Parts: sequence; structure tokens; C-alpha cells
Amino acid sequence: MSVPMMTAEHPWQERRLGRTILRTYRDTRDLYDVVPNPRQPRMGPKEDLELQRQIEANEGLFEPLLVEPHPDVDGKLRIIDGDRRWTNSKILIELHKKDQYRHIPLEITDRTLTDDERLRVWIYIHRQRKEWDAKEKEMVAYGLVDIVGRASAANILGVTVRELDKLVEVYELSEKLTNLPEPGASITWAREIKNINKTLLTPTVLETIVQKVNENEITNSKDIRKLRVVLRDPVARQKFVDGESLNHVLEAVAPPPEKKSGLAGELEQLTTALKRHSWTTLLEQGENPQLLEQVEEAEKLLKALKRVLA
Repeated sequence: MSVPMMTAEHPWQERRLGRTILRTYRDTRDLYDVVPNPRQPRMGPKEDLELQRQIEANEGLFEPLLVEPHPDVDGKLRIIDGDRRWTNSKILIELHKKDQYRHIPLEITDRTLTDDERLRVWIYIHRQRKEWDAKEKEMVAYGLVDIVGRASAANILGVTVRELDKLVEVYELSEKLTNLPEPGASITWAREIKNINKTLLTPTVLETIVQKVNENEITNSKDIRKLRVVLRDPVARQKFVDGESLNHVLEAVAPPPEKKSGLAGELEQLTTALKRHSWTTLLEQGENPQLLEQVEEAEKLLKALKRVLA
């Protein structure tokens, strides 16, 4: 592996990316001097017509690719960040015969990064972009687990293993939502579904939801909110799992109990309030003469009320 050539015209500069400090310099090289890195956490198609139009409108790449000396191929550089830009430039050259895009701007590191450094740098760069929260976070979490395992992936992303697992679950669910009007919205849909109470979201229920989304029976976030009502009701939930439509199932949901007014309503509120308090917690607080006095007064009033109503 050779260190990339640098001249007085291209001085080294320090660049801090999160906890990693890189020494880099900028240069322009032939596209075929650069190769992609197959161990990259971003997945999915790289061809992007909009990006190709941007490259043409700017008469080339505007943002340099971040690259490192290739560890195995002398004279070549390997992409740290910029794989999509490289791929779409290559498409313009090879498919559309536009050789003017062969020379691409690069930011070249003075050494080959470790796997951990490379992934941390890539994550740091992509976290600054608007696509991260919109759609990339879960996909990258899934890809990282495949590359470095759960513990290292969580560490690189700066999340707990439990949080990582949830991101992975959301991505796996999004991959099952295959018939959305906007395929790019699958992550948003998966997040919405996964926000349903976990105790209600059994494997059978989840499978039914996926089926109904793919059959365009569940079509928007309002339907997901309706689901929360349906799944809390045992009868309605079973009808939903058995294949009945969401709107038909809603008719089976038991109406909420009517709130009582007057003295009956206030007594109900008192009973509910008493049920919320743990007796063990009250015991741990020790003696409370004032509270005891209030309890005795309430007891007298309740006994008197019972005599009147008997």
C-alpha cells in the first residue's frame, strides 16, 4: 500500500469527524483510480436519476468523495464516503458516454483507516444530512449489525443494544411493506406500526397488519390510530385477525363506559384515586396524623351516606 502523492499545491489538512481526526488533502483523479468499499452500511439501490441530473447541472461532482489508500491494490483509492456519487458518475460515463465526468474531486486520507474508524466517520458524516432521521437510521443500524455485530454496532451508533434492536426491527418490518404508493415511505409506516403497544402487537397481529397494508386496506396514519382502539378490545382484535375489514371491526369495539355525574361520579373518582395508591408505599412513609384524620372523616361520611341510602 502506498501513501497518496501530495505536492505543495495540495497541503495536508486536519479534519475532525466526531472522535476521529483525519489528515487529508484534496485532489482530482480519474474515476477508475477509485473503487467502492463493499463493507458499507448503506444498502439498497445506488442508481439515482435525480443525482445524475445534479451532476450534469453542476458539470461534475460538487462535493468531493472521501477516500483512503486501498489496502490491497497499489495505486488505487477506496471510498469511505461518496459511493452513490461515484456510482452515478460511472453510469453517466459508461451508459451515456459522457467522459467529461471521469475526473472527480477527492479528499484523500494519509492512511487506510481501521474498520471501526471508517464506520464511525461514515456515520458521523451521514448524521449531519437530512436523510438520516427520515430514512437512513434504521437501514444503517441493520447494515452495521451484519458487518460488526450487535454490540459494536450499538457502540458506533451511540445507542444501547436495546435501542439498536428496535431500529433493526423497524427496518425488517419496513422490508415487508412492499405495496405502498411511495416505497420510500416504508420506514415511516414501520415506525408508526412499531409504536403500537408491544403487548398488543403479537406476531399474528403484526402479520395481519402487514397483509392489510400490502392489500391497501390500511392506507394512512389515521388507520393506524384506529388499530390502537381495535387491538385493546379482545372481540374486535379477534375479528381483525380473522380477516374482517378494519372499519367493520370498529363496530365490534365496546363503547367506553359513560362517566357518571353528580355524587355517583365523584365517588367513582374517589375509588379510582384510592386504587392508584400502593398501600405498601403509604406504610413506608410512616405515621401521618393529618392523613389518618382525613381518612376517619371520610369513613364517617361514607357510613352515614350508606345508612341514608339503605
